[in-house]
Amino acid sequence: MIIDAHAHVSPTTYGATEKYLEVLKQSGIDQAVICPGGMLDVRKMSEFVSGQKKPDTVPKNDYVARCVVSSPSLLGMACVDPTDPRAAEKLEELLEQGFRGLMVSPLVHKFSFPDEAMADLAWLCGEHDVPVISHNGWRPGANTVDYVQLARRFPGTNFILEHMGALPVDVEAADAAAELDNLFLETSLSSYLHLAGTVKKTGASKVLFGSEYPLSHPALELRKIFLLPLTDDERERILGGNIRGLLRLD
Repeated sequence: MIIDAHAHVSPTTYGATEKYLEVLKQSGIDQAVICPGGMLDVRKMSEFVSGQKKPDTVPKNDYVARCVVSSPSLLGMACVDPTDPRAAEKLEELLEQGFRGLMVSPLVHKFSFPDEAMADLAWLCGEHDVPVISHNGWRPGANTVDYVQLARRFPGTNFILEHMGALPVDVEAADAAAELDNLFLETSLSSYLHLAGTVKKTGASKVLFGSEYPLSHPALELRKIFLLPLTDDERERILGGNIRGLLRLD
């Protein structure tokens, strides 16, 4: 079974779930983990990076919840703003509704991984045995080293780092994933060189296939996994087995 471990859906023309489900079918992917999208228009990323545009800071968790109810092949990850005074309370409510983990976005919400508010959320995820997933924020307090320190601080919580860290190659992320039992790397947008070297260093058990839809096409990201020199068991782990374990789907 192939599972896209990281995609974004939103009530937009480019991120609608109906379109994503069609793409999944075309790509031969059985299940997917969806996160609230649309807070940043990925088609205009340079305008957000330059400060010309501001993100929509309200996560569309309700949209993700409706998508999961209507499509059994989809699994939802909640998103909360760690700077919200009610962040932990909101996450607790979302997990009770059936969300499978927490996505945080340092590009949208101005928090840092060492913040105590982030610590509260990480602890809560450990208590519920659900993972935290995030990308780098490319600023002090929101880079690979900061995320790794958070994973070290909460060894009972599983952490997933999108895009295998900072693009195009993040040796620090690979080294940390090889060392820490609770740190996993998601493959979307990563370079083939980094992907091949990381799997060799960490083993297939620490790597999760993801697409970062709608920014990338699942079939394109999937092709990189099939080009890797892997055994059938290693490829099965990356394409679905590892995320099944993290989300306790078995």
